[in-house]
Amino acid sequence: MTDQSSLLSSSDGEDPTSLKYMLKLAAPMVVTTISFTVMQFVDRIMVSRLGTDALAAILPAGFVSFIPGGFAIGAITSLNTFVSQSLGRGDKEDCSNYFWQAVYMGLVYFAAVVVIMWPTAPWIFKTMGHSPSVVGMEVIYLRIMLYAHILAVINWSCGQFFMGIHRPIITMCASLCGQVVNVAANYVLIFGKFGFPEMGIAGAGWGTFIGIGVGACVNMYLYLSGNINAEFKSRRTLNIDFSKMYDLLKVGLPAGFGLMVNVAFWGVILFGLVGKFGTEALAATSAVLSYTSLSVMPVVGISTALTAAVGKTIGRGRKDIAIKQTRVCLKIALVYMGLVGVCFFVFRNALMAFWSTDDKVIEAGVKILICAAIYQTFHAARTIYSGSLRGAGDTVWLAIISAVGAILILGLGGWLVTIFFPSLGALGPWCAATVSIIAVGLANRWRFKSKKWMSIDLFKRRAVSVPIQNGAAVE
Repeated sequence: MTDQSSLLSSSDGEDPTSLKYMLKLAAPMVVTTISFTVMQFVDRIMVSRLGTDALAAILPAGFVSFIPGGFAIGAITSLNTFVSQSLGRGDKEDCSNYFWQAVYMGLVYFAAVVVIMWPTAPWIFKTMGHSPSVVGMEVIYLRIMLYAHILAVINWSCGQFFMGIHRPIITMCASLCGQVVNVAANYVLIFGKFGFPEMGIAGAGWGTFIGIGVGACVNMYLYLSGNINAEFKSRRTLNIDFSKMYDLLKVGLPAGFGLMVNVAFWGVILFGLVGKFGTEALAATSAVLSYTSLSVMPVVGISTALTAAVGKTIGRGRKDIAIKQTRVCLKIALVYMGLVGVCFFVFRNALMAFWSTDDKVIEAGVKILICAAIYQTFHAARTIYSGSLRGAGDTVWLAIISAVGAILILGLGGWLVTIFFPSLGALGPWCAATVSIIAVGLANRWRFKSKKWMSIDLFKRRAVSVPIQNGAAVE
């Protein structure tokens, strides 16, 4: 079967378990995730020039905004699973119809989020124990990001759709357009260039809003374009389908909860625990998390591509290939993150000096970077196995283990460390965070090795549209 929608068609004659195949599929997503994180990294560098309070404010506010955002992103990742498996089955119109259901649900969800979180923003940060000067900046940034998330639904949905049909280059191009605009708008609005008023941290928020809006316009233009419409009927599948919404929610709600806990709630707990030790500890944590976010993004890109690859091979009835694809991606991730960990340890003083001239911030950050160096390879395993399990639809497990890692190990464990070992300062919660990442990485590995995910059938209510292949996969 020649699949023209695939980045790698049968005419390529490539082994779908080969390093070349996986890198070709993953490379655009790696570029996309790296460029997005570089954009955020540059934004934080700009904001850091506004002072320690601004640096201490931007990342906690970003994590709080990512609580509802992370839930939505996680839920929308189920779109990748269903689109890729539908592609493997030959149901191309289902691919685009699933996309529209995700957009409809996402827009309604974020309209409700804005109504609830906009007025409660000051209370959220006061509860975390941050200083009034930091809280004021956090509230401003959070409220702008809530509006930005409404537009971001389109970008997230398009990204998962294009990855699911194995055309990640489209996502990469749209994302790069939005990110270039974002950085430029941030520079102009934060510092008041070219006649615009100097808006400080609010400028960082509105710059991100503008960049997301540009990306959304580019994505929708490409999604509705002639080529995609001709093959997937993207302009003709706008009908509401509650059965497909149920499919997406069945897999997506656990995935959304898992990502929310794994990233956003994890970060909020960490900042809440670290906040007990002052603004300098918060600033050091913001700096270190900026580095770790940048380091893991290539692996996140590989993981996203792996979800699509696993979904497609499962849709074709070849779960054995999914195992080999996961092994290939894991080897790449472990080597890369291992090298990152070495760099964090060796260059920890220089890395912190780049972010701040405050001696207390540098001292705290240097110690924290040692923890970050230790958990890098475990973070790689956690991320890769998560991508593979998502492709199979095994999202309930991911949600449960993420909750255990964030709430019990980091939350309860970190709180106990601050109570019984206060002399450790900000390093105490970070030790708990390191144990959390190690534990979840090992747990995800065990789940994958158990092969319980092989018994999951997302389309058991429907007939298969393409023959299941018994021999070598035809790509």
